[in-house]
Amino acid sequence: MIRRLQQQIDNSPLIVFRIIFGFILLWQASKHIAFGWVEHQFVRPKFTFSFIWIEWLQPLPGNGMYWYYAAMCVFAVMVAIGFRYRMALAGFGILWTGVYLMQKTTYNNHHYLLILMCVIMLFLPANTYASVDSRTNPSIRTYTMPAWCRYVVLLQIAIVYFFAAIAKFYPGWMDGTFAGILLEPSAGRHTGVLFHAKWFQVLFAWAGIAFDLFIVPLLLYRKTRTIALIAAIIFHTFNWLTLNIGVFPLFALSTLVFFYPPNTIRKLFFRQRPLIEPEEVPLSLKDKRILLYFFLPYFLLQLALPVRHYFIEGDVMFTEEGHRLSWRMMLKRKKGTTDFLVTDLTNNKKFVYDKRSSLTKAQSESLNGKPDMIWQMAQHIKKEYAEKGIKVAIYVEAWTSINNGVKQLLIDPDTDLATAEWDPFFHNKWILTGDN
Repeated sequence: MIRRLQQQIDNSPLIVFRIIFGFILLWQASKHIAFGWVEHQFVRPKFTFSFIWIEWLQPLPGNGMYWYYAAMCVFAVMVAIGFRYRMALAGFGILWTGVYLMQKTTYNNHHYLLILMCVIMLFLPANTYASVDSRTNPSIRTYTMPAWCRYVVLLQIAIVYFFAAIAKFYPGWMDGTFAGILLEPSAGRHTGVLFHAKWFQVLFAWAGIAFDLFIVPLLLYRKTRTIALIAAIIFHTFNWLTLNIGVFPLFALSTLVFFYPPNTIRKLFFRQRPLIEPEEVPLSLKDKRILLYFFLPYFLLQLALPVRHYFIEGDVMFTEEGHRLSWRMMLKRKKGTTDFLVTDLTNNKKFVYDKRSSLTKAQSESLNGKPDMIWQMAQHIKKEYAEKGIKVAIYVEAWTSINNGVKQLLIDPDTDLATAEWDPFFHNKWILTGDN
């Protein structure tokens, strides 16, 4: 394996991916402006549910978030054309990470994936050809790259698919229950009968498992690569058209360039370039340090995060503890209700807090079934009354169901969430485990 990492190979896949990736970033940022996402998620809310402990990270006032997204669009174009590539990639990555961390109302694993790819691409020489940088600074122009650049991208893709497959091995997915829920909004005049058929829902569910488990090895194996390519195009196009799945289908298809021999990609996109035969070259000290001190711990973390929920009490499907950053994508429909019961400790007066006074409809609906957001809301209520000089206790009556199943209590109704602590690493005892 070390010998493979040391090879110098044609850099065509990386160059092509950089260009496509830049336009994907542009599409993602501009779509959020054009389709009203910025308005609904950042402008209208009085506050956003940021990640716990960084609640200070809130949207810019007024039209600030539109300028924020405009800056991301500029950085995305710079990435695509390879103009001050690393500065642009870092700029987009920082701003996009801010977007990701400052709101959880529409949490999306794919948004997290874009952050990771921005980080990975910072270490890859993706601006050494077909870029403004290589034209203005010919000394960086080259047709080759270290083979490890290809393998780190492939490994990241493999991790996403593998853990997405593992997460699907639960009854509600395997028996087609959630597949039916997922397909229901797309069941139109021509597809209604098919999408409502139980056999199709089960087939869809198991096809998803099989695809996630086997697509990477099938793409890597030369004899099955073409069949896998066709399957990937069909699978991601179907998801794009029917499931409103966001950026992932585009991103996944763009990574296909790394599964083909570099010279194949060269023939498709850069015919004028000379043929590059792999050549073994000892890793430079810089490359060794990048692999040892960044990518080794990075991938160990990527392997650890998706399995952490196995070490936390309760079912992650119900408690949500260990759900984020773990490729548990589109697995369930969670519905519920949440009422905040406030007690004024100065006069023992009790009342139900009116969420509509603080939250948008989307925030209120997203909060249901998510203990971390419920806890954050309790802290917000506590702060709101503390500013009035009133000390309160806050109890929550939260019911939730998975895939239209029986509703169960999610939060211990006898726990005062105003004084409860949040533990990010272990089970929070005030979160019920779903077997009550």
